[in-house]
Amino acid sequence: MNIYRSGWTLFCLCWALEAGAQKTSFTVVPLGVRGGLDESNLSAYMVAAAGSNDYICLDAGTLYAGIRKAVDSGVFATSVSNVLKNYIKAYFISHPHLDHVAGLVMNSPEDSAKTIYGLPFCLDVLKEKYFTWESWANFGDEGEKPLLKKYHYAPLSPGEEIAVPNTHLYVQAFPLSHGAPYQSTAFLVRSGETLAQKNDARLLYLGDTGADTIEHSNKLHQLWEAIAPLVKAGKLKAVFIEVSFPNEQPEKLLFGHLTPALLQKEMADLAKTAGGISLSDLPVVITHRKPSGNQERMIQQELEADHTLQVKLIFPQQAGRLDF
Repeated sequence: MNIYRSGWTLFCLCWALEAGAQKTSFTVVPLGVRGGLDESNLSAYMVAAAGSNDYICLDAGTLYAGIRKAVDSGVFATSVSNVLKNYIKAYFISHPHLDHVAGLVMNSPEDSAKTIYGLPFCLDVLKEKYFTWESWANFGDEGEKPLLKKYHYAPLSPGEEIAVPNTHLYVQAFPLSHGAPYQSTAFLVRSGETLAQKNDARLLYLGDTGADTIEHSNKLHQLWEAIAPLVKAGKLKAVFIEVSFPNEQPEKLLFGHLTPALLQKEMADLAKTAGGISLSDLPVVITHRKPSGNQERMIQQELEADHTLQVKLIFPQQAGRLDF
């Protein structure tokens, strides 16, 4: 374990030195990185334009535990309450499964007024299943009365970019397939400006998604078509994408998730769609690793052993700051 931690520390140092030599566009603080089992470490990523403390939170499976760890480690030099209430300006929820929304629901009594963005299918579940008086309390401005009106629901339209108030960020939503007929969402985040200068960088975050071949869908290919020009122009700073299971997982038990082998096929499709260019300079952040048994370690080993997957693999750690 000590060797593993030392290796991770060295990787983070090398990554920070490399990133520092380049123009930084985004700061990302993972509040949770896993895909289940550990309720203190579920999918949630704070994203801000470089140099800003005005964040959006992409999914919200874990909030308090992740913020607490980030404060304790010095990533945030303030209180947990201040980060929750004032640093996070809005939530973007990819889909309404509990490992992506539990932190939002549980922390709602202590949160400040914010907007929750999502495709309509996602917001409908929040309104009808979670923020109701039978299951919790209705902190939303729609749904079962009485309305506490802390959260405002803002439905997104696929492909339409919106400006996020009180941030330097803009976001587009793209539908994903997450085990038909269930859906998920990818968010393409643009840094419209840093505090010092204009920018045009993007970061792509995918919620849970199955491979097109397994889902009998073209949702991922359509996403690759949309971002291919950004890849070719060097404007895509990172892709956050899930790998939930090792390769031994049977296809019938994937439930709308990826394996290392399936990710390799999808990255090959992205490279081909972008004109056959190399993706060797593209950071690919592996999210949603399920920690049951030895699966998390197997996923990392299989990805690192696949030499056809020529991307910069990053395995994020909870409360470990990333700069792109």
